[in-house]
Amino acid sequence: MTASVDGASHKNAERWRWLLYVGLAIVGALLTFVGARAQQKATDEANFRKLIDNFCAAWSTGTAEAPAKFYAKDNDLIFYDVAPFAYHGWKEFHDGVQKEFLENASEIKLTAGKDLKVNRRGMIAWTIVPMHLTEKSKNGKTTEMDLRYTGIWEKRGASWVLVHDHLSAPAAGS
Repeated sequence: MTASVDGASHKNAERWRWLLYVGLAIVGALLTFVGARAQQKATDEANFRKLIDNFCAAWSTGTAEAPAKFYAKDNDLIFYDVAPFAYHGWKEFHDGVQKEFLENASEIKLTAGKDLKVNRRGMIAWTIVPMHLTEKSKNGKTTEMDLRYTGIWEKRGASWVLVHDHLSAPAAGS
């Protein structure tokens, strides 16, 4: 009788030991996943911070040619701007911003705020960041404007390009 109790007890201990190993393996895998995800998020934030800062520097040149490298050139894309309401496709966006805004400016400075939010799901990412625009027009008037910016980026090859962006200014008094 003691031999069968000892055998059952030994099998029970082996089962618990096996469950412990499986549990530890699962916990280890989860910790690895969480660590990798946190590292990816930190890398994404650093990469998109650099991308956004370069994007602002390109727009600050005062020409629509400089920031062109940040945009996908698909004809069916829509870009929302302060005015006019929307541009359809890269060419319309490029030409419209150049004519309506950049040609009237003698100097432009666009800077991204510190509060950059990056969300990524595979080959798509969206960024949200406050921006500040200083524009000196050719007639000598200076305009300061706080802006809200949302960019939707798609990874194409080795580069992230904008497939949609939305720039807006808060209503006066808000």
